[in-house]
Amino acid sequence: MSLESVRAFLAEKAPGIAILETDAPTPTVADAAAVHGVAPGQIAKTLSLRVGERVLLVVARGDARLDNKKAKAAFGGKTRMLEAEQVVALTGHPIGGVCPFGLATALPVYCDVSLRAFEEVLPAAGSINSALRISPAHMAELVAEGWVDVCEAAA
Repeated sequence: MSLESVRAFLAEKAPGIAILETDAPTPTVADAAAVHGVAPGQIAKTLSLRVGERVLLVVARGDARLDNKKAKAAFGGKTRMLEAEQVVALTGHPIGGVCPFGLATALPVYCDVSLRAFEEVLPAAGSINSALRISPAHMAELVAEGWVDVCEAAA
């Protein structure tokens, strides 16, 4: 169903964007990069975080790591990753297919500035074998509350 919610979101908000479905599952950044023939950084991963009672999503480049100090400063408190069951319940997407599109629950989404290193990124599309190609700026226009700087630079 999650893939269908992403399809419905794109049909309404960005009908020109196609979902890429693969035969091979791509649940990790490394898997997705290999299947799509891109650098791991070009995979846009979605992090599900809790700050106090608030839940939010951050989309970052695949090879970046959350910087706890930056995240605390940006979001006003200590961030914690959600448990897998919470992620699935709140986003409607399976682990490995979580993306900022077609969410089951309206959640604030932020794009990390690390994405700006690329003209095009590949976030998942609601399943472990789907993705889409989009510019970071267009993704932010479609789903983000804004840009944040909460990740460590890729090594």
